[in-house]
Amino acid sequence: MERSVSPVSAKPLLRALGGEAVWPPPAWLMRQAGRYLPEYRELRAKAGDFISLCTTPQLAAEVTLQPIRRFGMEGAILFSDILMVPWALGQPLRFAEGEGPLLEPLRSAEAIAALHPGTVVERVAPILETVARVRRGLAAEAPRTTLIGFAGGCFTVACYMLEGRGSKEFAAARGLAYADPALFGRLIRTLQDATVEYLVAQVEAGAEALMLFDSWAGMLSPGQFRRWVIEPTAAITRTLRRRCPGVPLIGFPRLAGPLLADYAGRAGVDCCAIDTAMDPRWAAQAVPPTMALQGNLDPLALVAGGAALEAEARSILAAMRGRPYVFNLGHGIVPQTPPENVTALMRILRSA
Repeated sequence: MERSVSPVSAKPLLRALGGEAVWPPPAWLMRQAGRYLPEYRELRAKAGDFISLCTTPQLAAEVTLQPIRRFGMEGAILFSDILMVPWALGQPLRFAEGEGPLLEPLRSAEAIAALHPGTVVERVAPILETVARVRRGLAAEAPRTTLIGFAGGCFTVACYMLEGRGSKEFAAARGLAYADPALFGRLIRTLQDATVEYLVAQVEAGAEALMLFDSWAGMLSPGQFRRWVIEPTAAITRTLRRRCPGVPLIGFPRLAGPLLADYAGRAGVDCCAIDTAMDPRWAAQAVPPTMALQGNLDPLALVAGGAALEAEARSILAAMRGRPYVFNLGHGIVPQTPPENVTALMRILRSA
């Protein structure tokens, strides 16, 4: 695979993901391009609906670059959504104001069989153009910033596809996994294939690192977690190692708790992102010292700002000093976050 990659030594985030204890640590924030920024809200209004924003390369690239220009993070994550994979597979999707994503829920084996992994790369062509635009923009404006591509973890994406919307329990997905594991497994394998093709295409377009968001992994029992989170992730990473050698992968099994150690040992990722509820001191002991960790500031500490923000950030930094580490939140940045608090956080990190 031919791609232009900046020297690793010039990219702090790639160095950390490669196992180097970079200090001060590189930083980026989940959902750093979004509704808390006035410049984002302006572009969002111009785009009309959310899917149009994700699939209009000029706008999506601009949104991706906005926080880099304002705050100077070491990572720029592609502006898109994990549900663009179901959309690319042919499942109807829309985003309703105040309701979030709405899909036509899968309710039968025939509906699962009708999904089309072969159409994914063709349908996401506008997103791949966004990747290429952002890579060019970073080369010109922020050459030390790494472009991160991403997809949703198979279990999390399956939750939305079966439920049709967000949920507190995702009973449809969890229930099917118990009642008909063969059928649920068929959906997971379809998502594995689609996710690999999507991520490889992002790398070919210019992504330098990748991330898998398994936001609902923590809803599962230990056995189900191993079967539907670790095993599909390991299958994806094996293929990515072969097709995209040298491209690091961050895994985020949100709310994994003590299962994080099992995930770190078996999923094949280069970096484990940890959620707000996890003690970073425990995570630093549970994960091999050569493996990078990422996280895990509470997004609401970022909203609060001031002394509370500084205390939380410095506590995490103290737990992570001396190991490969990427500073981030434990979940996505929330819309009510004052942009000046992000500026203050970056100042704290630079002085670590």
